[in-house]
Amino acid sequence: MRRTIIASLLLLSALVAWSQETPKHEIRAVWLTTLGGLDWPRTMNPKQQQEDLIRLLDKYKAVGINTVLFQARVRATTTYPSDIEPWTEYLTGKVGQSPGYDPLQLVIDECHKRGMQLHAWVVTIPVGKWKQGGTQLIRKKFPKQILRIGDEAYMNPEMPETADYIAQCCKEIVDKYDVDGIHLDYIRYPETWGKRSRTKPDERRANITRIVQAIHKEVKASKPWVMLSCSPVGKFDNLSRYPSGGWNARNAVFQDAQGWLKDSLMDALFPMMYFRDNNFYPFVIDWQERSYGRFIVPGLGIYFLDPREGKWELGDVEREMWVSRQIGAGHCYFRSKFLTDNVKGIYDFAARFDATPALIPPMTWAVDSVPQQPQELNFQEGVLSWSDSTVSTEKHNYHLYNIYASKDFPVDVSNASNLVATRLMRTSVRVPNNLQLNYAVTCQDRYGLESLPAQLLLNAGPRYVVPIIAVTDGQPVRLPAKPSTLDADYVIVANMLGQQLAIGPYSSSPFDVSHLPDGVYQLYSLGKKKRSHRIGFFMIKRNREEKE
Repeated sequence: MRRTIIASLLLLSALVAWSQETPKHEIRAVWLTTLGGLDWPRTMNPKQQQEDLIRLLDKYKAVGINTVLFQARVRATTTYPSDIEPWTEYLTGKVGQSPGYDPLQLVIDECHKRGMQLHAWVVTIPVGKWKQGGTQLIRKKFPKQILRIGDEAYMNPEMPETADYIAQCCKEIVDKYDVDGIHLDYIRYPETWGKRSRTKPDERRANITRIVQAIHKEVKASKPWVMLSCSPVGKFDNLSRYPSGGWNARNAVFQDAQGWLKDSLMDALFPMMYFRDNNFYPFVIDWQERSYGRFIVPGLGIYFLDPREGKWELGDVEREMWVSRQIGAGHCYFRSKFLTDNVKGIYDFAARFDATPALIPPMTWAVDSVPQQPQELNFQEGVLSWSDSTVSTEKHNYHLYNIYASKDFPVDVSNASNLVATRLMRTSVRVPNNLQLNYAVTCQDRYGLESLPAQLLLNAGPRYVVPIIAVTDGQPVRLPAKPSTLDADYVIVANMLGQQLAIGPYSSSPFDVSHLPDGVYQLYSLGKKKRSHRIGFFMIKRNREEKE
């Protein structure tokens, strides 16, 4: 009875969420599988492969996807020219044979053109069939490090050399390519491991964590803004009222995934939540409640919509997506083919659900400053242009730009419906030559933090100006004078993800922020009709010596 009530409450919450605006920050992802050409490539013709890949990315963009997880390390083989491992046979039919172009570079370039992030998907422990070409090569290279379980071969997670090797594979990708993330798959013990060793559960978890630590060290030392994530088993552990059925991350395959978030080893988790009803909702809430401020992106088993795979209906996935959004989680489709084939209408629903663009949430824990706002914003002959005086000298740590447009002024950059272009890599863009629109441009760093907006008034009318509030060392913040046109009784303090942290009266008295940690915050007014407007930003930056 209790389980039925909880499920009903979750459904009711999801129905309430239907009326809410789509969030400005949300990870919307898809797994693009290259193993066996399941999603891509579907042909051995290099030209056709490239055309098909670009066509897929266009389809993703059309339904709001902003993150592509592209399988770069397949089974001890790669979809890019590696100095460590051979080319995958799924591109040419032969292990080690080049397709004549670099698929990973292509997908990075094309994703960035479309304002999407590209995360290199790295399969870690499995290396393929025992007698397969790629497996035979790695067996010769590491004869003591590769174990056979049935017909499959695996790297031994209990050998320190395994951590070093996988970390070097990830380092190669990060050093060579402008990826936005490294996404680890099968970073766990094989479920068929059995009694191959006498190690205790804590030791096994420590063995997997050692691999994660080695990868984290190499990736972050090279490019600290690269998002590190993995796809753990969908249920972390048994819950007090909801057992995992013996299949969970912590005890079945020894993934301490929530610990990796807590210890800052992971920036995001994409748990493989290919379940329905009470096998999904309590567990996704558990992930989110123990996210430690990092990102949770449930992997949705949309392949079960295919009658050959399962008996799911579209409503099963719809409800999961609404609930995930309501609790602040993203969503990731497994896998691409079932999305783009529009099985049971999932592609059509995705287009409606993600009708407005979304930015990747910022990794606020990784950096303590925001970029300066763009300068010299100008509109001439249909071209919006600006300048950036704070370009980084670090390779690949460049700035990106987001464009907002609205008939109102100033343009509300907290409203996702005003987003018209994301993650631009240039300082000009052609926009509609329509004087009914005003524009705003923000500068974004590789960690995802946005600057204050540069505003351009083209459509004169009633307006109020968003003030910039100065840096404080924790002393109370003096609120800007309230315009006569602004109906507001209260102010809300929110973090850069939009999460409410404090509320108080909108008065001339300074607003107490001493209880907040160092960081960048937003101030919103709250009117009598429950409408809010952003009225400014402020930063708390205390003297570090005093804090110590």
